[in-house]
Amino acid sequence: MTQTCPANYPTKQTHARHLLHHIPGNECPSYFRWIHEDLRPWKEIGITKDMVERAGQIAHFRLVILDGKVYLEKFEDAFQTRDMFTLWGILQLLRRYPGKLPDLELMFHCNDQPIIQSRDFPHPKRVPPPLFAYCRDQRTLDIVFPDWSFWGWVETHIKPWRYVLKDIEESNKRIPWSDRKPYAYWRGNPYVAQTRIDLLKCNITEKHDWNTRIYIQDWHRESNQGYKHSNLADQCTHRYKIYIEGRGWSVSEKYILACNSMTLLIKPQYFDFYTRGLVPLQHYWPIRANKKCTSLKFAVEWGNNHTEKAKAIGEAGSRFIHEDLKMEHVYDYMYHLLNEYAKLFRYKPAVPEGAVELCSETMACPMKGMYKKFMLDSMVESPSQESPCSLPPPYDPPSPEAFLESKAVFTWQVEAWEDEYWQGINKSSKRD
Repeated sequence: MTQTCPANYPTKQTHARHLLHHIPGNECPSYFRWIHEDLRPWKEIGITKDMVERAGQIAHFRLVILDGKVYLEKFEDAFQTRDMFTLWGILQLLRRYPGKLPDLELMFHCNDQPIIQSRDFPHPKRVPPPLFAYCRDQRTLDIVFPDWSFWGWVETHIKPWRYVLKDIEESNKRIPWSDRKPYAYWRGNPYVAQTRIDLLKCNITEKHDWNTRIYIQDWHRESNQGYKHSNLADQCTHRYKIYIEGRGWSVSEKYILACNSMTLLIKPQYFDFYTRGLVPLQHYWPIRANKKCTSLKFAVEWGNNHTEKAKAIGEAGSRFIHEDLKMEHVYDYMYHLLNEYAKLFRYKPAVPEGAVELCSETMACPMKGMYKKFMLDSMVESPSQESPCSLPPPYDPPSPEAFLESKAVFTWQVEAWEDEYWQGINKSSKRD
């Protein structure tokens, strides 16, 4: 309560009961392989102090881990409490694996869109600054890290991930896929991006029924009404759920995929740490970004005419989320990413001037209301008894491109079916 971290804060697993138990065959999900790809720009040259300082020019905060303790230098406030709950998540990682994280220093920015443009670093010897972020795309080089919402998103009343997953799992049991409404559902704030505003055109009207049911989420009104219409577990009522990006990637993707409904994924530009493991026609159905309405209508028509296949896609996407993205794997991804990142260091990190020591007590004790509740609900109570999952090896040089190309082939197949469907509709209309 003195707002200082305990002097005896555990930084090592010294007791026998805290020794990690290795489980044979416990390999991490395949998307962990992208850790190696995200760090590839620094593989040969390594990471220098100058590189990290350059990343600090565009970061919200600097985080240093030394001898198992965490130090923070804050540069500017992030939107809402993104930075706070990101830092909280890192502290919980150290509680889960005390003494297992190496010394390191990182810069983090908390905006929706990635910053480090690959076109600015065309030559192999011109290395980009290492900057951690929530997402990236094919044109950027930010290091992708799990977002704040895994520990709760207070401003939208969304609980920590462990509890949301449990609620959605119970909801999935209550409403079987075959009993759900045979339409595509989306609820959200459309006014953050033009692509979402375009989605509103696909809603049902007197002239058109695109097989969609789209609802505008007014977060200000929701807050005033006690979030009665924003419970994620209550939104697993349709056979199909739409995912669409906002300003950048959207945290909503994991909640949508978890519902057992077949996810209709409007072609994204951005990806976060786990979505690179998703495969079209296996985990989701791809939707064209430039022809949303016709693409969505065909997807629902196809699903309602191939119910077993659509149901299987929905279940596979949901299983990916519930099994491969459970909270234990989120922590293991953070663990392996930070360990692999620290191996690249060419200098010894130090506590920067003006930085403050950070621990769970100094963060949670001053908090009030929902902020404190979410922190306590997501707190790691004791060190893990088991080792992290085993990090798979890097892809062979051609493998990442081959994997992405195979995903593109599945998408092209769906687009070919879609074109054939609408050509048939147009021919019938002309005959009539």
